[in-house]
Parts: sequence; structure tokens; C-alpha cells
Amino acid sequence: MNGVHDMGGMDGFGPVVPEKNEPVFHADWERRAYALVGLARRVARFNGDEFRHAIERMPPARYLASSYYERWLAAAEILLVEHGVVTRDELLAKQDASIDPALIANPVATRGPVVVTDKPGSKPPRARFGKGARVRARNLNPSGHTRLPRYVRGKAGVIMRDWGVFVFPDTNAHHAGLKRQHCYSVAFDARELWGKSSKANSRERVYIDLWEDYLEPIASKSKAKAPKRKAAGKTRGR
Repeated sequence: MNGVHDMGGMDGFGPVVPEKNEPVFHADWERRAYALVGLARRVARFNGDEFRHAIERMPPARYLASSYYERWLAAAEILLVEHGVVTRDELLAKQDASIDPALIANPVATRGPVVVTDKPGSKPPRARFGKGARVRARNLNPSGHTRLPRYVRGKAGVIMRDWGVFVFPDTNAHHAGLKRQHCYSVAFDARELWGKSSKANSRERVYIDLWEDYLEPIASKSKAKAPKRKAAGKTRGR
């Protein structure tokens, strides 16, 4: 979905400073959060795509102010309420009084795609694209979950590898069907993404994994045939 979480290609956030020897967890509560979310997933039976979509639906201000595992906890709260495991009132009763109640398990409502009926026992779909095929990322703006980054929409790339058949995140996140299809590694010229006036080197490439429904073929450019010349010669009269 289009939201504050989709920051790829955006400016103004300052330099990215990698943390040397970064630990898996920065605090003990993060260890507990990791374990609790795993338990919540088994109890509420939500899938990974649904979990990502819950994070996307956090209020923008809270999303930007939250750390990585704080977003995990917020998503777990949302899904536990939506799946009927707990109520919002029960969560509010456990919260610190300093936290704004409007931020607790109060996601932005979105509408998912049309439900797809999965045929049991059907054969894996054939790949639509082969290695080296020129494709364009479709310009989509869904209200529901998607793994198609905004900065790549409408851009041309080349298929580099077929990873095989996988569940389609856009439908799976909304329990609208698995819609299994091929996922490809697509190479995009950096200048295609950021513009020729950017600092990107002409040899730089960005590789993005994209599902088949995100892509459309680019027809090969055919050379226009030159018109045939009439043979020179005398014309006969009657």
C-alpha cells in the first residue's frame, strides 16, 4: 500500500550510518517482543504478509517514532484484536497512562484485492518471462498490501533470474487466496530509477525481487522496413 513505510528512493532522512558489531537485540525487552510475536502468530494464525500489512497500517506518526521491535508489537496488537484473541479494551487496560489510547490497536482501514479461488492440486503455473526478457514494473497504487516499491513503478528492467513459484503477497495478506506465481530477480539501471542527472554510475544496477503480476512485457523494437524501390526502365505504351 502507499504509506509512510515505503521510504525507498525518498530523500531528506540523512545519511545511513551502519552500526558496527550490531547485536541482534539492543535490549532485553526486544528478546521478549520477538518471542511474544512468534507466540501471537501461532495463536491468532496470521501469516507473514498479513503481519507486514499490519505494520503498514500503523498511524504514520507512531510508525516514524517507533523502533523496529516497537513496530512488531504494534502489529501484533492489531492482529490479536482483529482475530478476536483479545479486545482493544483489554489492551488499553494494560497500557501505561502516558500512551495515547488512539494509538493502541487502531489501524488505518484498507480494502484488499478481489478474492481468488485457489484450485486444489493444480499444477504450478508456467513462467511468463525468461532470463533476459525486458519488462516494465506496472504502475499500481493498491489500497491494500503490496511488495511493489513505489520508486520502481513504471520503470523498465531486465529479468535476471526466476526464483520459482511463491504465494502472492497482495492476496495472501488479506486472506484473498494464495494466487501462486513466479517471482523474478529484475535488474534496473540505477539511472532508470533515479534519473540521468543523478549521481548514479551508468554501470550501477539495482536488483529487486518482483512477482509476475507486478510486471508487463516490453515489446522488442522492430526495425522499420525501407519501402521497395520500383525497378527503373522504360514504360511500354499500348
